[in-house]
Amino acid sequence: MKDTNVLTYGRTSVYNLNYHVIWGTKYRNHVLKGNVEVVLKRVLQEIASKYGFSIDHMEIDKDDYIHLLISAPPKLSVTNIVRWLKGISAWRLFRECPELQRDYWKKADRHLWSSSYYVESIGTTNQAAVAKYIDDQRHQEVEIDDFEGR
Repeated sequence: MKDTNVLTYGRTSVYNLNYHVIWGTKYRNHVLKGNVEVVLKRVLQEIASKYGFSIDHMEIDKDDYIHLLISAPPKLSVTNIVRWLKGISAWRLFRECPELQRDYWKKADRHLWSSSYYVESIGTTNQAAVAKYIDDQRHQEVEIDDFEGR
């Protein structure tokens, strides 16, 4: 039996579509920290709100990858969702975070994000496991850094 707490009720549909999405920075530059991280997370939530989907979990991994757990209605394609998230966030980050100009602005093509991404559809049985994995990304990185520093 389905857990009705995870179902979303639309006007013409009932759904539970969740995606684990990962993408990284161009050249694997470790720039997703400090002010850039704060602005990025805010901007991604604003984009999700504007386009009608939600980001339930979000975390940065090693300052060059972002992991998202996205819940979206069936009318939105995952391709469009990723295109909006990557395109709009890059545009906004270049304007709001002048520190990115050091790594990207002088390049001929000013792409913040790598052109590729990973997406996986998540069922209700895996949703909690993926959410915990995403939430633990920054925590695992701190533990690894602490271990290496000893």
